Amino acid sequence: MSRKVILDVDTGTDDAVAIMFAALHPELDLIAVTTVNGNVPVHHCTDNSLRVLDFIGRRDVPVFEGLARPLVRLDFPTPKSFRRDSAEDMHGTELPIPAPTSVKQETGAVEFLIETLLGTTEPITLVPVGPLSNIAAALALEPRIADAVHEVVIMGGGHHLGNETASAEFNIWADPEAADMVFAAGIERLTLVPLDATHKALVTKADCEAFEALDTPAGTAAARFIGRRVDAYGSGNRVAATAAAPVHDALCTAFLVAPEVIATKPCHVRVETHGTRTLGRTVIDTRTHAREPPNCEVAFDADARLFVRLLSEVFGSPI
Repeated sequence: MSRKVILDVDTGTDDAVAIMFAALHPELDLIAVTTVNGNVPVHHCTDNSLRVLDFIGRRDVPVFEGLARPLVRLDFPTPKSFRRDSAEDMHGTELPIPAPTSVKQETGAVEFLIETLLGTTEPITLVPVGPLSNIAAALALEPRIADAVHEVVIMGGGHHLGNETASAEFNIWADPEAADMVFAAGIERLTLVPLDATHKALVTKADCEAFEALDTPAGTAAARFIGRRVDAYGSGNRVAATAAAPVHDALCTAFLVAPEVIATKPCHVRVETHGTRTLGRTVIDTRTHAREPPNCEVAFDADARLFVRLLSEVFGSPI
C-alpha cells in the first residue's frame, strides 16, 4: 500500500521539486497540496503548485490555498536582502514552466486539513515545507489533529545555521508563533529536517545536466528549478561549495521512502518568539542532560549522493 501524503508548501523552486517527487514516486500517494504564504505571496504559491502538477501530468492532485499571512504578526513579509526575480532570487515569482490550466479548490487549506485528518482512519503523513501557519491554525481550531496525524515531517530551522537571520531559518522565522505551536502540540511522530541536514545534501550543476538528459517533464523541470538555485547560491556565496545548492524541501519527501537519506537524533525543540536578535530560532536542546524530554527527531546529516540518486530514479521514470 502506498503512503498517503499531504504536502503543505510555499512553492518556489525547492517546494516544486518536492511536489514532483511526491507526485511521481510509486510508493507515495500525494492526496493533496496545500499552500501558504512564504517564498512568494500565497496566490503565487498556489499558481506555482498548479503549474508543477499540470506540467508533470498530475492534474488530479487537488490544490487548496491557505493563509495569506502569519497567525500573529503584521510585519511580514519584510523586504528581502535581494530584489525579487533578480539573479540572487533562487525562487522567482513564477516558475519557468507554462501557466496552469487547472484551478485551486474552493475549500480553504485549513478546513481541508481538519476535515481530512479527522475524517479518516487511514494513516496520513503531513509534510509542511513552508511557514507553519496553516498547520498551527488547524491545530488551534481542532487540537485533536495532533493525535490524528500519523506523522509530520517539517523542513525548517537550523542548529548551527541560519539563512534569514544569523539565528533563524526562513520557514520558522516567517511565522515563529505558528512554529512554536506545532512543536508544543504533542505530535507523537515528528521529524525536523533543518538547514544542518539540507546543506549536507547539495545538488550540483552536473546533476542538473543529468536531470535534463533524462528527457522527461520532471527531469526538465528539475534541471530548471535546481539550476536556478545553483546560480543564485553561487551569486550570493551562500554555500561552501562550487556550483551546488541545497534543495531543502525535497529532502523531506526523499526521507519518506528512504529514511537513511538523513541521520537524526531525538531532541527537545521549541521556537524563540520574543528575542530581538534570535526571533524565529529553533532552540534544539542537544545536551545529554536535557531537562525536557525529546519531542522531535532532528536531522543533522544527510547523504547527498543517495538523495540525488533518488531524484534521478523518480524523475527519469515515464509518466
